Amino acid sequence: MFVFVCTGCGAELTAPLSRVTLPVHAHQTYGNGIQLPVLMEQGTFAVEPEPWGPPWRRWEEIHPDEAAARGVHAPVYALSDGAPGAVVIAPGDTRGTRLIPERAGGYCCGLDGADGPNMACESCGLPVASRIDDCSLWQAVWLAPDAVRRRPVDGAHAPPLSWAELLEGGKGTPPFEPMTTWGARRGSTHWWSWSPRWEAAAGRALAHLLVASEGRPVAVPDGLAQEVFRRALDALLPPGPPVRRAVLAGPGRPAPAADADILLVPVHPQTGELWAPAGRAPSGYPVPLPFGVWLWLAFPEPHLPLPASGVMPDGVLRDDPPAPRPHHPLRVDPGTFEHALVRLPAVRGTWLREILDHLIDHTRARIF
Repeated sequence: MFVFVCTGCGAELTAPLSRVTLPVHAHQTYGNGIQLPVLMEQGTFAVEPEPWGPPWRRWEEIHPDEAAARGVHAPVYALSDGAPGAVVIAPGDTRGTRLIPERAGGYCCGLDGADGPNMACESCGLPVASRIDDCSLWQAVWLAPDAVRRRPVDGAHAPPLSWAELLEGGKGTPPFEPMTTWGARRGSTHWWSWSPRWEAAAGRALAHLLVASEGRPVAVPDGLAQEVFRRALDALLPPGPPVRRAVLAGPGRPAPAADADILLVPVHPQTGELWAPAGRAPSGYPVPLPFGVWLWLAFPEPHLPLPASGVMPDGVLRDDPPAPRPHHPLRVDPGTFEHALVRLPAVRGTWLREILDHLIDHTRARIF
């Protein structure tokens, strides 16, 4: 575990934290006026390896060779000129900091960090972090990489969990959840929707599915995976054979068949590594899914059709009715999709670039 300290005076700025992989929805903007929860679990931190945050440069100001060197292979609106290595933590894990009122940019419903670091070290006044809590943004504190340093905490450092341990104690991410707006004037402020986490996960996975498709139709597993990917794949890929087949693969699942073209696999939540079959290279193109999303796809949690009464029978895991389903199909998060696709070298191909060029049209068609 680690604590982060101020580079100016050495004061501790966080509680002890363990490193996890950066959530795929870390930079997601969801809806309009929506209250999103805290991004990071208490006691964890993640690192953004790319530059992120102000100042920003428009694509027209960036030479293609510079963009390619940064791993961006297709035009985007802007790229950050900030320092790489920003650290994100839960707001409740901060220590010894104060807000900087003159840098409190945002104020639609909260702070958005657009003016740069808006939190200072309480001991020496050095700007050290950005508090984010504006509407439609995930609540988080982003530590500035040039203003903090990581210090190990005394004690044993536990190794990452094995895939078997993750499977035994892992918690799936439900595909539906209640959403809340900020102070609606009339009507309910709550409704059930597809989880923003799932929409972001679908965005990154769809980018990889399109690359893995090689421009051919893709068949995904029946059930929830069909609901998540089928509409987008049908809209963005040509119809007819030959079809490339995607299967769910990972810990606790049967070994993928040799003829599987695409593998929907989990990302290790601590190390960021993709699951791969033990002892051999994967037979198909691996498409990354957050572990909680993959777990729910691979092992859906059962629901009883009616509440149980009396003593809970064997095999019954819960006796509450199923969560309400949203009245609309899943819409892939466009920002996460674009972020992932422009960083895959295959996007330089004509047909993938055409999808990017018409992203607004696909959004209006409610695919994204």
